[in-house]
Parts: sequence; structure tokens; C-alpha cells
Amino acid sequence: MTYCLGILTKFGLVMAADSRTNAGVDYISTYQKLFDLSQPGERILLLCTSGNLSVTQGALTLLRQDLQSGAEVNLHTLPNFYEIARYIGEKLRQIQEQDRSWLQQDGIDATCTVILGGQIKGQEPELYMIYSQGNCIHATKDTPFLQIGETKYGKPILDRTLTFETPLEAAAKCALLSIDSTMKSNISVGPPISLVMYEINSFRIKHELRLRIGAPYLAQIRRHWEACLRQAFECMPEIEWEHALQDSNEDIPID
Repeated sequence: MTYCLGILTKFGLVMAADSRTNAGVDYISTYQKLFDLSQPGERILLLCTSGNLSVTQGALTLLRQDLQSGAEVNLHTLPNFYEIARYIGEKLRQIQEQDRSWLQQDGIDATCTVILGGQIKGQEPELYMIYSQGNCIHATKDTPFLQIGETKYGKPILDRTLTFETPLEAAAKCALLSIDSTMKSNISVGPPISLVMYEINSFRIKHELRLRIGAPYLAQIRRHWEACLRQAFECMPEIEWEHALQDSNEDIPID
């Protein structure tokens, strides 16, 4: 399993991914899942991948081959992000069609998902999720983040913290906390953690990092976040037991 996410704000994009692909008592493997296929100065293209590793690696190889050979249709010639997302979806289907029958013989799941984010010169930044079938959806101002992989543990902080107006630095911290919360609850997600922050209209990546296991900053944010959560919990109002029995027809407001 894995956990990757993309965040879209009025100030740009944040993309983040863990690197764990398999976990068990005596076996853990790591592979990069965040890739930069940009054309500096013209278009920023960032991809996060999850699912069947052979399918996503095969699709990335085809994408790079088209770039290197100067194919008429490639990531740097397509005019908008929707067409780029559909083109990536075609590459995913191509690899799946080649390998599906053989994978199915051994009961291997061939599904995968990709997050695509970036900006083309003259256009606004965009964020897409591309499914195994080749179809896609995009982030909006009302839903400014997309997740793939083991999403449930890291989603609450995104729901409660992020808006389209969130500054990029705050969005980047939120992404790291979302991944850390997932690592805390699920062994199938783990470091190294890759993080990229892209500022709108800059058309180059100025902020990126890779946090390995034992990184001081990861330990620092985990300690601080857990301390803040405990403090918030201790400040919660006490349960009013005498009012617990209410008319069954009474509506109970939920924040």
C-alpha cells in the first residue's frame, strides 16, 4: 500500500508521497512514487503513483520514451491538463492490456491510480486523479485536495484544515502531518517521504525535500502534533450525563 496526495490552492500546488510498497514482519521495500516530468520555464508536471508497481513503472517508461524520442504526442506537446491526464490514462491501459491476462492467472491486482499536478504557461494550475480505466477527475476550489492509496487516516486533518485560500507553506505542513498520521496508524505507509511545493506562475520547482526514516523534522512535527492533540483533548467539555437521555425524536446537532 502507499499514501500520496496533492493539494491545490490559489498560491500553487503541494505534492507529497511516501515510498513504501510492501510491508510485513520481516520484509519492507521502498520505491520512489513522486516524479517530476516538467519542462522548466514552460510547464510543470508532477506525478504521484499508487497501486500495481509494474504497471505504474511501465507507464512512466512509456511517457519518458515519448519525450526522449520527440513523439508528436507527449507530455510537453499536449495543450492542456485534461488531455495530458487522458494521455497518461492511455499509457496505463496499454500496460494493463499487455499484462492483465498473465497477472490474473496468479491473482495479482493490476489496478493503479495516478495524481497529476502542475501548470502550463498561460493557464491556471490544475490537479487531476487518473484511474486505471484511464478516466479522471480534477480538484476544485471546494475540494482542493486529492488522495490515493491508504487515504482514510490522513483525511481528517485535510478536511478540517485545508481550503483553497490556505497559504502554500501551511498546505505543505498539512501534507506532512497527513502522511505522519497515516504512518502512525498503518505500517504499509512509511518513509522516505517526498514533498514538493510549487509556487504559481514560477514554472520551476524551488522547494522540494526527501525525509528519510529518523529525520529530525519528522520526529519534531510528530511530537508537537501529538502534544497539541492531547492538549486539545484535555480542554474538551465534560460529558453532561444528566442530559444524555433525550427524546429519541430530538435532533442532535453535529459540528
